[in-house]
Amino acid sequence: MTAHAVRPARPRPVLPKLALTEAKLLIREPIALLWGLAFPMALLAVMGLTSPGPQADLGGLPLVAVYEPVLIAFISVAFAIQGLPGQLAGQRERRILRRLATTPVGPARVVAAQVVVNLAVALTATAGVLALGRIAFGVALPRQAAGFAVSYLLAAVSMLGLGMLIAALAPTGRTAGAVGTLLFFPLMFFAGLWTPGATMPAAAQRIGSYTPLGAAVHALQESMYGSWPHPAQLAVLAGYAVVFTAAAIRFFRWD
Repeated sequence: MTAHAVRPARPRPVLPKLALTEAKLLIREPIALLWGLAFPMALLAVMGLTSPGPQADLGGLPLVAVYEPVLIAFISVAFAIQGLPGQLAGQRERRILRRLATTPVGPARVVAAQVVVNLAVALTATAGVLALGRIAFGVALPRQAAGFAVSYLLAAVSMLGLGMLIAALAPTGRTAGAVGTLLFFPLMFFAGLWTPGATMPAAAQRIGSYTPLGAAVHALQESMYGSWPHPAQLAVLAGYAVVFTAAAIRFFRWD
C-alpha cells in the first residue's frame, strides 16, 4: 500500500483580496465617487444640453465634443492626485504601512491594490463619459482607437506617478490632499476646463502643450478625430510618466 503525499494547498492570491478591500473603503467615501464618477458626466450633460451646435471658434465642433477629452483628463486628476495621495499618506501617518511591512502581505501590495482600484474606477468613469457623449449627444467614439488607448495610458501613468510622488513627500494625509487640490487648478486650466484650448491666448496654448494634462487633451482630441497623436505630445506624456514614477519610487517611504 503506497502512501500518497499530501500536497500543500496553494496560497490564494493576496492582491485581489486587497483590491476588494480598497474598493469597499472607496465606496464608503461617497463624495470622492460623486466627484470622480458623477460630476464629469453631469458636466458633460449640461454642456451637451446648452451647446448651440458647431462653433467656428472651436474648429467647427460643438462644445460637448471639445470638452469630452477635457473631462476624461479631469477623471485622471480626480482619482490620481486628489484621492490616492491622501489615502497613502494617511496610512503611513497612522503607521498602517509600517505594521504591514512585518506581515507576509507587505505594504507594496497595499499600494498596488490602491493603484489598481483607482485605475479601474477611472476607466469606468471614462467609459461612462464616452457612452453618454455618443448616446445622448452624438459625439463620435475615438476614430483612432489605438492612439486613444496609448494617450490615455500615458496620461493615467503620469498622473498616478504624480499622485504617488505627492504621497511620498507629504508628511500627512491632510497635507497630501491639500497639495493635490492646489495642483488640480493649474493642471485643469491648461487642460482647458475653464476655457477651451482653441480660444486660449497663443502663449497659454504653448505652455499647456508642455503640461501633462494639456498634452493629454491634445493627444486624446487628435485620436478622437481620427489622427494618430502627435509624437511630441506622446513624448511629453511619456517623459512625465517616467520622471514622476521614478521620483515616487525613489522618495517613497513606508514609515
